[in-house]
Amino acid sequence: MTVMRDTVVKSLAKINIQGDENGLIPEYDVLVNLLPASLLNTFSERIMAAAPPDKKSTVADGLVRAAYECGYHTGCGIITSDVFNDVVLPMVTEGEKDILRGAFAAFTAWGWAKSGIVQLKEGERMVIRANDYYEADSGGEGLRAYMLRGLCQAFFDLTYADPYPDGMDTFVCHQTKGIEAGDPHGEFVVTRK
Repeated sequence: MTVMRDTVVKSLAKINIQGDENGLIPEYDVLVNLLPASLLNTFSERIMAAAPPDKKSTVADGLVRAAYECGYHTGCGIITSDVFNDVVLPMVTEGEKDILRGAFAAFTAWGWAKSGIVQLKEGERMVIRANDYYEADSGGEGLRAYMLRGLCQAFFDLTYADPYPDGMDTFVCHQTKGIEAGDPHGEFVVTRK
């Protein structure tokens, strides 16, 4: 599978995606905003700092939810796009597993996270390890990779839940390790709700 991952990362990284006059990237049948990671981190840090202690968990859940909803709808566009079909699908030999592996290779190619699947029990559980993800160098306390948590859940839902859009919220992702908390890598575990 390493050959597939490396090929996907190299192929997708070569694609020149330009934002339009509004900063939107009209690729993959979805519109994606081209914004710096520091904007996401600053927003997350400020909203968490402003939240009263008894609301911090609710605010964190909201940040994950925002990433999840974006990832779920955008992710569907990505994995059904001509680009994904041209680059990833020719290498698919293990069905959904390879599509999911291709999605995480895309995360790396596009700079969302250097991430990959380290454990996978199809349709039940997945463990992702990540380095160099958006929140890895964010300020604040504890585990706080809200975006990657939401994206991991979204792509597992897209792969193993009911077809889009009926498969939303079948699985949940918990972060168990984080560079931002002093661990050597981020670790994300997706399981059925």
